[in-house]
Amino acid sequence: MKQIGHWIDGKAFAGGVAAGGVGVGTLGAPGGEGAGGAQRFGPVWDPATGAQQAEVAFATREEVDLALSGARAAFPEWRATSLSRRAEILFAFRELLHSRRQEVAALVTAEHGKTLSDALGEVARGLENVEFACGIPHLLKGELSEQVSTGVDVFSIRQPLGVVVGITPFNFPVMVPLWMLSNAIACGNTFVLKPSEKDPSASLWLAETLGEAGLPPGVLQVVQGDREAVGALLGSPEVAAVSFVGSTTIARSIYETATRAGKRVQALGGAKNHMVVLPDADVDLAADAAVSAGFGSAGERCMAVSVVVAVGSVADSLVAAIAARLPRLAVGPGTDPRSEMGPLVTAEHRDKVASYLDSGRAAGAEVVVDGRLHDVPAGGFYLGPSLLDRVEPGMDVYRDEIFGPVLCVVRVESFEEAVRLVDENPYGNGTAIFTRDGGAARRFQFECQVGMVGVNVPIPVPVASYSFGGWKDSLFGDTHMYGPDGVRFYTRTKVVTARWPDPSTSSVDLGFPVTR
Repeated sequence: MKQIGHWIDGKAFAGGVAAGGVGVGTLGAPGGEGAGGAQRFGPVWDPATGAQQAEVAFATREEVDLALSGARAAFPEWRATSLSRRAEILFAFRELLHSRRQEVAALVTAEHGKTLSDALGEVARGLENVEFACGIPHLLKGELSEQVSTGVDVFSIRQPLGVVVGITPFNFPVMVPLWMLSNAIACGNTFVLKPSEKDPSASLWLAETLGEAGLPPGVLQVVQGDREAVGALLGSPEVAAVSFVGSTTIARSIYETATRAGKRVQALGGAKNHMVVLPDADVDLAADAAVSAGFGSAGERCMAVSVVVAVGSVADSLVAAIAARLPRLAVGPGTDPRSEMGPLVTAEHRDKVASYLDSGRAAGAEVVVDGRLHDVPAGGFYLGPSLLDRVEPGMDVYRDEIFGPVLCVVRVESFEEAVRLVDENPYGNGTAIFTRDGGAARRFQFECQVGMVGVNVPIPVPVASYSFGGWKDSLFGDTHMYGPDGVRFYTRTKVVTARWPDPSTSSVDLGFPVTR
C-alpha cells in the first residue's frame, strides 16, 4: 500500500530518525516500530469508493524536533536573502503552480473527494495568495521621518519572527497552506506545515514544487501527524508563531496553549454562516446562490451557507425554489465531470452529518429534502443535499457547525429580527444579504457583528489583497489571515533612531532626551 511521509530539509522523508540524521528507509507496518521509536500510521481513504488508498506516517516527537531543527538552521540564511530573490522564487513557484494546477487538483480530488472543478477553484484562490506575496519588496517597505530632532532621523522596519508553524484542515489542502506559507516565507521566516492527515499528499506536492522553484532546503518543512505532532509543535521553544484553521474547540485550545507559551497565534475557528433574504430579493437568484453556497464541496467549507434566514413573505417561495433545485444536483465521484457534488471526506463524518436530519425532525424542524434518499453511487461516503425548514435557534441543527450538505431555513418576520439572529450567534465568520434595497444592504453591513459580509454575494471570501477572518468564536487572536494582516502577523516592527553627530560637538548630558 502507498505510504505517505514528510518533507524535511528539502527531501521526502518516510519516517524514523536514524542516529546520523534522517533515515529514509522502509516504513514499518501500521502500529509497528520505526527507526525513531513507535511509528504510527493513519488511513488515507478514497471517499468516492470507501476504500483505503494509502497510509500516512504520523510524526513522532523526535521527527517533529528534526523538522524544527532544520527550519531553525535554515532561518539565518533565508532571512538574509534579498527581497528580490525571495520574490523571484515565489514568481517561479507561481508559474509552476499555474502550469501544473491540474496535477495538484487531481491529488485533492483523490483524497478529499471534492469535484475536480472545485479543486481547481481551490488552487486558483491559493494562487492569488502566492501572487500577493510576490509583491513582498513593496509590502515590507517601512517608514522614515527625517529630522525629528536636530540631526536625528527615525525609521521603522519589519523583520521576520523566525520559525513559524501552520496547522491546516482537510477541506482545503492547497488553499489554506498557501494562505499561510506564501506570506510567511516571503517575509523571511521558515515554515513548518502540519497538514490534515485525511488528505496529506497535496502538502508534499507544494513543498517539492517550491523546492523546484528554488526555495532552499529547510525553509519549508512538512510533518504529517495528529494531536501528538501538534502538541510537539506547540510545546517547542523553537516556534515563534502558530497559524491554525479548524474547529472552534481546537482553535481555542491551540490559542490558549500557544499564547501561554509566549507564541504569537492566529487561530480561525468554526462558523455558522447566515444568508439573509429580504422580501424584495430575486427569489431565483437567491435560491441559486443558497444551493451553490450550501452544497458546493458537499458543504465542507468554513464559508458555506448553512442557514438561510427568510424574512417575511419570501419564505414559502424561497423554500420551494431551493427544494426544486436539489433533486437535479448530480452527486458522484469528483473525477466524473458530470458530478456537481462529491462525497464527504470520511464515513464517520458522513454518518454524523446525516444524523442531524433525524435530530432536526425530532426537534420540530421539517425535513423538506432528505439527502439520504438522493441518487448516489454505491460505496463511498456520499450524502445527497438536504433541506430543513422551520428550524429554530434552540435546535442542535441550528447551533452546531454541521460541515456537510445540510441547509437550514429559519423564518423571521422583520429585518431587525434577522440582524439580531446573526448577531446573537456565537460564530461570526461570514454572512450575506440578498436584496434590491441598497439602504437595507448598507444598514446590514454596518450593523452585523460578523467579520466578512456579502451583499448579493453568498460566499464573501476576500481577495488576496484583503484579509480573511471572522469575529467572536470564529477567531482567536488579533489578526486575520493572509493579505495585509498576514504580513503583519509574520513580522515584527523595529524602530531605529539614528544620529551621525560631529565628534567635535559631543558632550555628556544626563538630562532627559528631548526633540526640541
